[in-house]
Amino acid sequence: MGLDEIDKKLVQLLQEDSKKTTKQYADSLNLSKTAVYERIRRLERQGVVTGYVALVDKSKIRRNFTVLCHIRLAQHIKENVLRFEREVLKLQEVSECFHVSGDYDYILKIHVENMEKYREFMVTKLTAISNIGSTQSSFVISEVKHSTAIPI
Repeated sequence: MGLDEIDKKLVQLLQEDSKKTTKQYADSLNLSKTAVYERIRRLERQGVVTGYVALVDKSKIRRNFTVLCHIRLAQHIKENVLRFEREVLKLQEVSECFHVSGDYDYILKIHVENMEKYREFMVTKLTAISNIGSTQSSFVISEVKHSTAIPI
């Protein structure tokens, strides 16, 4: 599926601020409201735009202690991999989970209130998942760059 230059610019505008009105996007793109509306709907139907979310300030909800947790599974049989992934999906503290290559099998991005809450999470939730061989935690000191936008 090819995106023309107007589609690309529209997707960039949506990623910057999806709460603008169709008229505001139309003005930015020098198009009619109808043309922009139809382009947005087409991008949604094609699965280019998959949803709209509100971004939350983690410090305002006391979830600004961020941990990158590397997980190594004890066994890599399909059943264990799928079970681990099903269990991780249930953990609300985990905002992202990546199946990766290298020394570890997964990297989890975890948001909690503080070190004490992270320990509680590890002891009561994460290590309760069977087949975890080992973990390594890295604590975020500062967030240098954070973007939800995908370059087009």
